[in-house]
Amino acid sequence: MRYDLVIFDNDGVLVDSEPISNKLLAGYLTELGHPTSYEESLRDYMGAAMHRVHDLVEERTGQRLPDDFDDVFHARVFAAFERELKPVAGAVDVLERLVADGVPYCVASSGSHERIRVGHRTTGLDQWFEEEWVFSSEDVGRGKPAPDLFLYAAERMGVVPEKCVVVEDSPLGVRAAVAAGMDVYGFTAMTPAERLSGANQLFSDMRELPDLLV
Repeated sequence: MRYDLVIFDNDGVLVDSEPISNKLLAGYLTELGHPTSYEESLRDYMGAAMHRVHDLVEERTGQRLPDDFDDVFHARVFAAFERELKPVAGAVDVLERLVADGVPYCVASSGSHERIRVGHRTTGLDQWFEEEWVFSSEDVGRGKPAPDLFLYAAERMGVVPEKCVVVEDSPLGVRAAVAAGMDVYGFTAMTPAERLSGANQLFSDMRELPDLLV
């Protein structure tokens, strides 16, 4: 293994949450008078922290979202997760392989700690992640595409950036990893390959990942 740490994004990489959350986000923004399609939500917000939603809406319309926007949205998302959320196909296989090979890993997500934990508990992935292996943009203040979250995760895990590889499925995440000085492998299951063109490697099936890392 050429890397000392594998840093996973969460949404769309470990848990198959992007279709669920972006449909709900597009619907809620439209409900509030900001017409948004599912495709537009994926384009503008996939991989982003919640502050990006607030910032873009205000920039485009001059209007602020309601103070309880995040709470209402997350309540809808968590309820949907309980009904529908599954792990990304092949994610458990990858984690099993990393454990067998003794390769450290962690998750670094734009989502809140609560969102990560709800998703992991619902899908059974919680058994694969100790609390100290879970990092959120809440921990650093600035979400992707800033490199802060990935740098923070590497520091806490005790690995220098150049020995880390990030597994990402969003353009914002790829940009953040590159800015952090880390290699990044782009997962193209939901994102067109050309949008992840800054990645060192591209792959479409999570089961391919272990062989790409050696």
